[in-house]
Amino acid sequence: MRKTLLTLGVLFGIAAPSHAQWVVYDPAVTYRNSVTAVLKEVLVRLQQQQHSELRRMAHRLSMFTSLAKYRVPDPPRWRTHDFEGPAFLFARDYHAALNYGDRSGRSYLGISHPLIDPTSGIGRLPAVARRALSSHLATIDLTDAAVIAATHDTGQLRYNGRRELAAIEGLERDVTNDSLEQSTTAVLDKISGAGLIGARQRQARIQLLDGVVEQLLVENKRARDTEAAAMNMQLTAWRDRAAANQAFVAGTGDALRTWRQP
Repeated sequence: MRKTLLTLGVLFGIAAPSHAQWVVYDPAVTYRNSVTAVLKEVLVRLQQQQHSELRRMAHRLSMFTSLAKYRVPDPPRWRTHDFEGPAFLFARDYHAALNYGDRSGRSYLGISHPLIDPTSGIGRLPAVARRALSSHLATIDLTDAAVIAATHDTGQLRYNGRRELAAIEGLERDVTNDSLEQSTTAVLDKISGAGLIGARQRQARIQLLDGVVEQLLVENKRARDTEAAAMNMQLTAWRDRAAANQAFVAGTGDALRTWRQP
């Protein structure tokens, strides 16, 4: 009987739940875990807001309106000079140079008045005359060089302008399409393409301004030489006025003495 009771007691002791557990509470660990949970929740909400803002920023304008209204309906075209038709018979090569450029300058020299070679007789002139003639010849050479360079640059800009216009039209079609599947990389590529075209156009403007400056320099030299020649004549008249007056008086007297009624 005693063995039976002991066995039953052991079995009931094992089957019964144990309530003899110690509860350990650490305020520091609990505070740390609370702060960590709050921080993670804030970070999750911040990331959700950032994701929502990025998706809103990634939406193209075509979601709200048609981009076709930003296209230029009829942009101006680059004009080409007719060098093959019957309208211009004596300047075809120069018109072709204005369309495509001419680095050698043969087209301009072909329609310009030729200059006789001055090297054979300039050495026999006095120093003053040789100096004056050299300045005039230098003005002609400067004019030829500036016109040849400006003609070539104009032709190159006109020829490249037609291809640049085609590139601008292609970029315009890509920018103003209504597709919503373009990624940020595609948009950045379009921005890079627009920046490249803008850089080319700025370079073209600088080249045109450079040609204008060269023409102005030649005109200023021509005006300066004219003023210098006029001033030299005035200074010579003042310096040699006595001899000039005597010669004038003597010549007038001789003319009066020798004049007869015809």
